[in-house]
Formats: sequence, structure tokens, C-alpha cells
Amino acid sequence: MGMTGNLLSTGQWLVTFALFLLVLVQAARSVRWHGLRRDNALQHSFFGAAVVLGLLWQMRAGIYPGLAIHIFGITAVTLMLGWGLAVFAGLMALIFTVLIGREPAAMFAANGLVTVMVPALVTHGIMLWERHRNFSNFFAYIFFCGFFGAGISVAVSGLLMCLMLWLSGVYEFSELVRDYLRYLPLFMLPEGFVNGTVVTGLMVFHPDRLTTLNQRRYR
Repeated sequence: MGMTGNLLSTGQWLVTFALFLLVLVQAARSVRWHGLRRDNALQHSFFGAAVVLGLLWQMRAGIYPGLAIHIFGITAVTLMLGWGLAVFAGLMALIFTVLIGREPAAMFAANGLVTVMVPALVTHGIMLWERHRNFSNFFAYIFFCGFFGAGISVAVSGLLMCLMLWLSGVYEFSELVRDYLRYLPLFMLPEGFVNGTVVTGLMVFHPDRLTTLNQRRYR
């Protein structure tokens, strides 16, 4: 997150906006809205996640324009709510960030795509892989989906952000490698730790809050 109005060309903005709308429609179709309306606990998780993300994203370190560092937290939210609701919770948090002036409204689609949608989809993909492998030990869910899933999701988002900035001509590839990409593994560690710890805590104390967890699979 951290895209400002002068970082993307008009063509890139249009492509990003189209991808944003496409993922948003798919997210809306994946959500069981009638279940959300009937489940008070799920509603609390949904709105609570949006509030926590909105506050968490205020703590960031800026290197250069478009290259801000902060904890995403989307992996834990995705495992709690499913990828569709996680997208909407993240976008609600992003709206809050825009309203208080930390992000430009014009770059809402770009920031939403990089910070919310891509991490949610990557986490969802890793979760599906873990299900397909049919691991019987619950540590597989914690480590693959929680710890490693979070680290990989932030790495994919960081690479996508760098690709967008490189294609727009804002930075040379060598600059991105020197000032951001070589530090990306260091960003993955705290992301994995924070998300993995949250998932572990929920799995121990409130496993019912993890809607993607099938407890009957594990021994």
C-alpha cells in the first residue's frame, strides 16, 4: 500500500481498476450473504477484522513513494472469514485509511488490489493446496496456511507492486532491487509471525472463528 496519484500511468490505472472490479465481483459472488446476516458471531468477526486492519495499517514505515512497509494481516482474516469476506473487510479498512487522509482516493483500486485482494487470493490458494494434500496433522494448517501463507502472500504483493512501479517508469529495476526487493525476505518474517500467531491462538481458544478450518480432518 502507498500508491499515490502520480505513480501509475492512465493505462495502468485503467487496467488496475478493471482487475479490481473483476476480483470484487468474484468476491461478492463467493460470499454467503444470507449466512452473514444470520450469524452474529461471523458479523462480529467481520467488522472486528475491518477495525483491526484499519488501525494496524496506520503503523507503517515509508521508504520511497509507493514502497511503504507495514503488516498486512490479510492472511489471518482470510482464514477467519474466507477470501470473499476478507476482501470486503480489507476494503472497509482501506476506506477508513482513505477517509483519514493516509491514502489517496484515486489509488483506491490499486492499493486494494495489492494490499487486500492479492494476499487474500494467495492465502486462499495455499489453503486449497493444503486441503488437496489432505494433511492429517493440524500443524499443517497452522504453518502452511498461517505462517508460510502470510509470508508468501506479502512477497507476491511486494513483487506485484514493484512490477507496477517498474512498468510505470517511476523506478529503475536496479533501484527496486537495491531499495526494496533485497529486503523483501525480511518483511516476510514479521508478516508470517503475526498472522501465524493469530491463527494459532484462534485455533487453540476459538477454532469456531476459523471458518476455513475443518476440524474433523485432523487428528
